[in-house]
Amino acid sequence: MLDYALTLAVVTLIYVLLSLALDLQYGFTGMINFGVAGFFGAGAYTSVLLTMRAGWPAPLSFAGAMVVCGAIAWPLGKIALRLRDDYLAIVTLGFSEIIRLVLVQEQWLTNGVQGIPGVPRLWPTWSTAHSELFLLVMLCVANVAMVVFLRHLTHSPYGRLIQAIRDDEVAVKALGKNPARFKTQVLVIGGAITGLAGAFFAHYMTYIVPDQFVPLITFYVWMAVIMGGVARLSGSVAGAALLVIFLEGSRFLRGVLPWVSDDAMASVQIGAVGLVLILFMRWRPEGLFGRRREGLR
Repeated sequence: MLDYALTLAVVTLIYVLLSLALDLQYGFTGMINFGVAGFFGAGAYTSVLLTMRAGWPAPLSFAGAMVVCGAIAWPLGKIALRLRDDYLAIVTLGFSEIIRLVLVQEQWLTNGVQGIPGVPRLWPTWSTAHSELFLLVMLCVANVAMVVFLRHLTHSPYGRLIQAIRDDEVAVKALGKNPARFKTQVLVIGGAITGLAGAFFAHYMTYIVPDQFVPLITFYVWMAVIMGGVARLSGSVAGAALLVIFLEGSRFLRGVLPWVSDDAMASVQIGAVGLVLILFMRWRPEGLFGRRREGLR
């Protein structure tokens, strides 16, 4: 039971990081990013390769994952953000699939569909239980640090500017600002945070494979942000926790629907999660922490 609770806590905190990154991009800046899974996978594989191939210690490999994902985000922003926002959604969605296909095809680097086993834990000399507990503590530290950083960022003049871009980009241009430049910066920051989440995920699972970074992950993160409340850091935290509760709770549908086959149960679980999202959009469209009949802040 303790191991199960520890697993849920780790998964929840990883989703919190992903939700914070997406909320910064979409909630505070108005950018539609459908490539969360791509940045997530790039961060995971970067950290693993730097640790296992280059011999870097975990802290440096985590930083490397953030740098690589931020660097990947920069050209995406430069290309797409000079056009309409719809192009960013298309580009990021295509980017996510390109990353997954690269992970599958470049077997000399990623071992293809067989994945990379034996990823070292953050403290490999400790027992598994102690190492997982240490990773949970580091995840807590990372989440607290990220919330403090994003709160300071979004309440600063820079934060007010990106929210102005979200609300009225034409007016910001009229004031002599370049929205594309600030949007690119936010995309880079969000990509770096997503890469950090991927690094934590890889070193917790100790085995990564391309199928772990499918577009469904992006859907889950969007669901967490919407349920928690857009442009609310507290909403990102609560939404991620609620998402994991729903995902784990849907597993118990097997006892309620014993006649459903194992193959069909996966679709039933996704349908149940989707139904919850629809109910949220119908009865609480502003999310748990959103404000009724008010614009985003």
